[in-house]
Amino acid sequence: MDRWLSAAWLMAITATLGSLAFSEILGYTPCELCWYQRILMYPLAVILGVAVFRGERQVIWYALPLAVPGMLLAGYHYLYQKLPVLQQATECTGAVSCSDQSAQWFGFITIPLLSFTAFLIISIALFFIAVRKK
Repeated sequence: MDRWLSAAWLMAITATLGSLAFSEILGYTPCELCWYQRILMYPLAVILGVAVFRGERQVIWYALPLAVPGMLLAGYHYLYQKLPVLQQATECTGAVSCSDQSAQWFGFITIPLLSFTAFLIISIALFFIAVRKK
């Protein structure tokens, strides 16, 4: 079993279960940008899981198009939370504002930063699979 592929899958499962725990157990309502990140993360848990059990290393072609945009979106979302100039430039519609930081640890860790980290780890793992493949 490929350790990089397993690491990517484990990260996708952790992020998926974590996002569900935040909303279903802790009661946080996802904002609009959070939903888009979920749309990109949840399929990764399934796609990477199938790839792990099949030993499929070509999964990078299916997973990277989800992981990289997810990472960029989560990075933007984190900056949106932290930079008032972005909040003034665009409006986030939905039941919860995308600038809401009700879940925050150590003054800088928010849910979008956790999402960005998960997508980054998945992207790095997929990169190492691609490099090793050659």
